[in-house]
Amino acid sequence: MSNEERLTHIRQRLQEIQQQLATLAKAAAELRHSTNTNDQHLREIEAQIATLRRERDALQDEELALRRAARGRRTPPTTPMPATPSPHTPQKRRSLVRAILGMGLVVGAVVVLGAVLLLVFTQILVPPPSTVEGVLTEEELAAAENQPQSLEQRLVGLYLALNRDKITQRPSNDDSTVVFTIEPGETALTIAQRLEDEGLVTDATLFRRLLVYRGADQKLAAGTYQLRRNMTMDELIQALQQGRVEEVVVTIPEGWRREQIAEFLDAKELVPAAEYLAATASVEPYRTMFDFLADAPPDAPLEGFLFPDTYRVIPDETTAHSFVEMQLRTFGERLSPELRAAIAEKGLTIYEAVTLASIVEREAVVDEERPLIASVFENRWRDGTLLNADPTVQYALGYQEETQTWWKTPLYLDDLEIDSPYNTYKYPGLPPTPICNPGLAALRAVATAPSTNYYYFVARGDGTHVFAETLEEHQQNVERYRR
Repeated sequence: MSNEERLTHIRQRLQEIQQQLATLAKAAAELRHSTNTNDQHLREIEAQIATLRRERDALQDEELALRRAARGRRTPPTTPMPATPSPHTPQKRRSLVRAILGMGLVVGAVVVLGAVLLLVFTQILVPPPSTVEGVLTEEELAAAENQPQSLEQRLVGLYLALNRDKITQRPSNDDSTVVFTIEPGETALTIAQRLEDEGLVTDATLFRRLLVYRGADQKLAAGTYQLRRNMTMDELIQALQQGRVEEVVVTIPEGWRREQIAEFLDAKELVPAAEYLAATASVEPYRTMFDFLADAPPDAPLEGFLFPDTYRVIPDETTAHSFVEMQLRTFGERLSPELRAAIAEKGLTIYEAVTLASIVEREAVVDEERPLIASVFENRWRDGTLLNADPTVQYALGYQEETQTWWKTPLYLDDLEIDSPYNTYKYPGLPPTPICNPGLAALRAVATAPSTNYYYFVARGDGTHVFAETLEEHQQNVERYRR
C-alpha cells in the first residue's frame, strides 16, 4: 500500500471513529442521567470509548508522520520563549479581550451545533432492536416491529451491530463435537464464561449480550448439549435451545471395587462390563495423563482411583474409556494441593495413601472414627505389624456365588487362611493395590490421621468401635463386645 493510499485509509477510519465516539459519548451521557443506570453497560461503553480514542491517537500520529514524509522535511524546531514577556499596551490588551470573547462565542455555537448533530446521529446510528441486521431472525424481527424501544435496547443493538463480525465469525475450523452441560440454576453469565473457557466463543461478554438481546437467556434449560467447535454464536444459541440430548445421571458409591462399577454400568446399559474392566485393567494408558498415577506399580489396575461420585452419562455416546477418564479427572480435582501436601508431610506416596484409604473406607462406618481407624493401620504398617484387616481378605476371596456379593460377611477363621498377598493376616505391609475406590472422607482421614498409640479396635455392633493400645486391653474388649 502506497503512502497516499494509506493516508486515504487513515482519514476514512478517523471519520468512522469520530462518528462512533460521538454516538458512544451521547449514549454514555444518557446512561449517567438515567434513573435506571446499568453500571456494567456504562463501563463497557466507556471501555469502547477508551479503545477508540487510543486507535484515533495512533492513527493521527501515523497520519502526521506520513504527511511529513510526503513534504520531505522535518518539523521546524520550536522557537524558545523569551525569558520575560514583552508588556502589552492597553490597546493591545483590549484587542486581546475582544478576540477571546469572539472565540468564546464561536466555541459556544460549535458546542450547540455539535449537540444537535449528535442527537441526529444518535437517531441514525443507534438503531432499534428490530432493525439490527444479522442480530435477530426474521421471526424475531417481525415480532419486535411494534414493541417499544428502550434506550437500553438501542444501546445493546448498537453494541451488537459494532461487533457483528465477531458474532458471525467461527472460533475455529475444528468441526469436532464437545459435550457441554448446563447445570440447574446456572445464569447466562456463567454459561457464557464457560463457553469462552472451552474455546467455543471468543468473547463471553458479547455472547451474553446477544443471548439477552434475543431473549434466549430465559430459554436455556439445564441439561447436556452436543456442540461443535466451529459454531458461530447464532448457531450456538440455536443449539443450546434445541440441541439438548438425553442423559442419565449415575452415582458410584464409595467403597465399590471396579468389578462392582462394571456390573452397575452394564446393568444401566451404559457401558458393557467387559469393556469397563478392560479399560481399568492397567494404569499404563493413563499414567502420563494424570500425575497422581506416577508412583503406581507397573501394570497395576486403576483400583482406588475410580473416584466415587455422581456423573452425567450420554447413552450411546459415553465409552468405557471416556467414563474412566471422567472418574480420573474427578479424582485429580478432589485431590487438592492441600490434601497432597498433607499426604507428603506424613511421608506417604499418593499410592500408599490411597491403599490405606481403601482399607479405611471398608472398615469405617461412622465418619468421626475414620481418622482413628486410619491411625491404627498407619501405626501397624510403620511398625511392620500385620494389619489384620478383614476387608483385604474379603477382596482376596472375591465374588461369593451363594450370597451374590463381592464382600463376604461374616468371615470365618478358615477364610483368614487364604493364601493371597492381599491377606493381611498372613503377609505384612500394605496389600499390593488398593482394595476398593475410597471417597474423599477416607482420603482425608489418612492424610490427617492423628498421632495415637492405638494398635487395635473391635466393633461394638452398632457401627462404632472400641480402640485399644495393648493386646491385653484389646482382648478384654473382644470378650466384652463379641460375647
